[in-house]
Amino acid sequence: MAASFDFPATLAAARAAAAAVRPDDYARSRNFLDGAVTRQSPYLTHGLLSTAEILRRVQARQTVSAHHKLVFELGWREYYRHVWAHRGTGILQSLHPGVLPDDAYSPSLPSDIREARTGIPVIDETVRTLYAHGYIHNHARMWLASYVIHLRKIHWRTGADWLYAHLLDGDLASNHLSWQWVAGTSSPKPYLFNAENVARYAPPPYHSPGTVIDTSYADLDTLARETSPIPTAPSALSATVEPTRYHESNLLENVSSPDPELIRNRSVWLVHPWSLGALPEALSTDVIVIAYLPQEFHALWPWSDRRWAFVSERLTALTPHTWFTDTASLASALTSARTVQTWADPHIDPWLPSTVQRQNPETIFPLLASRCDSFSRWWHQVNPPTASRTQPSDPASQLSLL
Repeated sequence: MAASFDFPATLAAARAAAAAVRPDDYARSRNFLDGAVTRQSPYLTHGLLSTAEILRRVQARQTVSAHHKLVFELGWREYYRHVWAHRGTGILQSLHPGVLPDDAYSPSLPSDIREARTGIPVIDETVRTLYAHGYIHNHARMWLASYVIHLRKIHWRTGADWLYAHLLDGDLASNHLSWQWVAGTSSPKPYLFNAENVARYAPPPYHSPGTVIDTSYADLDTLARETSPIPTAPSALSATVEPTRYHESNLLENVSSPDPELIRNRSVWLVHPWSLGALPEALSTDVIVIAYLPQEFHALWPWSDRRWAFVSERLTALTPHTWFTDTASLASALTSARTVQTWADPHIDPWLPSTVQRQNPETIFPLLASRCDSFSRWWHQVNPPTASRTQPSDPASQLSLL
């Protein structure tokens, strides 16, 4: 494996990781599997840090201009949230036609991919790393997605759902829109890669000479436009066992049903899996903090034990009260509270009663009222050319900070 990934679920670890970011090293080496990546994505996804706080902590050690690559990549994270805010569940469908019609792709992921037995080292090593750590480098994600979609003819949504289920940093906007970018359903053309590209950016265990990807980009483009998947000969090596995903984990502590009496005539601050950062400084001492885990969301998007453990550890540090419940039951219980507030997040917003007041987390760039369907248009609206001459031309940018 290229690296070992460890993400303690503490505010101190998140802040230390942000302070340790080396912007220039990141800009120079981020595409290499052993490069100086930020390791911020789990903390961003789960709200321990915001993009704005990461940038502030970096700026405390080194001045970073508006056109720096790090700012550009943080912009991609915010852009994907912009698209989600305007399209909602539309991000789960193809935004426009891709290389082939949607029905040309299979809705099932073959067992040799799930079991890391394709016989293509870069793919099998990536899957093994995913299962072992719940995290893989952004470039490896792109290679995996490209292979699944363009060579094996698996629908991007199938691959995106599978990857999300095992990621510690799984974010529906970043993950699913990135798969769409690779598929060519949110970008002008498909993303392709070959063995030479892998050899340049990955360590030897990933190198894949003599395999189907050891060819030219012209040949790969032809393969991507054919309706039949490439012939495969799965490896005879022992299968890698895919981790189980759980709708609810026995790792959760202090879980109970909603209790209206606990919060009667009290002001409530709701924390949830995407708001695990510090509580608002202005929160009065008499506010009661309740953790809410939406049953409906987790029924749709089950998590691995590793992710449940991460969330549970941080929730336990924030409050002794955790409610794993459905929206209707939560709404009924909250009627006894005086006020209820929380941090807004598109993962949780559909499962919150309308009476809950939502505060938007801090961002680097302004929130735009009108939808931008390309990153370049969004970028030049939020960061005008007078502030930055950066152009969105780097293909490896699309899975920002993953």
